[in-house]
Amino acid sequence: MIKKGDYVKVDYILVVDGKVIDTSIEEVAKENKIYYPEREYEPIGFIVGNGELIEGFEEAVIGMEVGEEKTVTIPPEKGYGLRDERLIQEIPKEMFADADFEPQEGMLILASGIPAKIIKVTDDTVTLDFNHELAGKELTFTIKICDVQPAESE
Repeated sequence: MIKKGDYVKVDYILVVDGKVIDTSIEEVAKENKIYYPEREYEPIGFIVGNGELIEGFEEAVIGMEVGEEKTVTIPPEKGYGLRDERLIQEIPKEMFADADFEPQEGMLILASGIPAKIIKVTDDTVTLDFNHELAGKELTFTIKICDVQPAESE
């Protein structure tokens, strides 16, 4: 049984709002029209409890065995957090004067190195949302354990 400290490799399918939005499985990506040829589709590896993945995902694999598959729904608090209205900021449009693009709603940008989504553009202002795109969302993962290497005993 998987425990904290074990190194595991898992395949996963992530469903948000009833739609598959990410997976480690190439066929599933193609079926759901989210396939990117430059991406490597293979099980992801991580040490359970190291905080490499969201808390709810790491908790979900504890107690599972190689070959086991289960579907779990992770609340926002154990996923990418709740939406924070303080992370929505309106800035003067003139700050984009030297940018090599015209700000448009829906555009993803890096603002001072931090990812943000442009959610509103007026003649004078641009409104940026710095929340993670999955903040406030319930995440449904189908997880299959592909390999486990137990933690070194101390």
